[in-house]
Amino acid sequence: MSTPSGALTVGVDIGGTKIAAGAVDAAGRIVARTRRETPARDVGAIAAAVVDAVGELRREHDVAAVGVAAAGFVDASRSVVTFAPNLAWRDEPVRADLERALGLPVVVENDANAAAWGEFAHGTGRSASSAGHEVHDMVLLTIGTGLGGGIVIGDRLLRGASGFAGELGHVRVVPDGHPCGCGNRGCWEQYASGRALVREARAMARTGSPLAAHLLELAGDDPEAIQGPTVTKAALEGDTAAVELLADLGRWIGEGAASVVAALDPALVVVGGGVSEAGDLLLAPARTAFARQLTARGHRPAIPVELASLGNDAGMIGVADLARTV
Repeated sequence: MSTPSGALTVGVDIGGTKIAAGAVDAAGRIVARTRRETPARDVGAIAAAVVDAVGELRREHDVAAVGVAAAGFVDASRSVVTFAPNLAWRDEPVRADLERALGLPVVVENDANAAAWGEFAHGTGRSASSAGHEVHDMVLLTIGTGLGGGIVIGDRLLRGASGFAGELGHVRVVPDGHPCGCGNRGCWEQYASGRALVREARAMARTGSPLAAHLLELAGDDPEAIQGPTVTKAALEGDTAAVELLADLGRWIGEGAASVVAALDPALVVVGGGVSEAGDLLLAPARTAFARQLTARGHRPAIPVELASLGNDAGMIGVADLARTV
């Protein structure tokens, strides 16, 4: 079933601390939005907060369907969240519960997949196609605390046999490397993420190196207070150590992206997430490393590596768009 082309759908992006919801039109424009705090440890309270947020939007707008994006594993039917590390959901029938409460069709999707679809349909992917670089295959890398991924192949979101495709951050890149929250060691997100950036910045600061003086100043002389935005701010202010930390992160992103491209052959790689706010300080070294490591470089079409354009709204817009085909 598809919703009418003029109808609004609601996209709900559920994070560990907040629930963002928006009424979205067919062009990917958010016409109204609201938010709630996430009662992350209470299954019933999460559902009630979603129902309340959607209800607020429905009071002012005619809504045809609802999409829910969550950081976790969503089954192939886009119905059950089998595991969400930051929420109480374990084999939770989210779709059935919300459809019963709302009386509307509901689709559930992994948040990185939803963001990838948002960027493909209404963000950087669409802009690239409009500019003449036709895009039917795209990879999104979300560089936040961890590293998420979403893959579009042949104008369709790649979900895999179980619905779990796109977990690019857990591709193993360093044998016996840093331990990862997934239980393995050496996963890509341990080297190409905000967590990795903060780990390296704090390690430098703990040594008392003069190179870390500005970082420590911004963090109140406490190495443990350094966060990703601290490094970005210092780098944008011209701090050499912070610029190098972002360049190291960019190299990990670019080299890993080259491996992803070798496997999937997309027309475009998009980099989003909070760390991407560093802009060219991150993207320039990522592009250099990507070009250096790309298989068959010089004998294949150019593959742009671009910043995402929808920001924190990508997941909301993407899952609202997916809800149009529930």
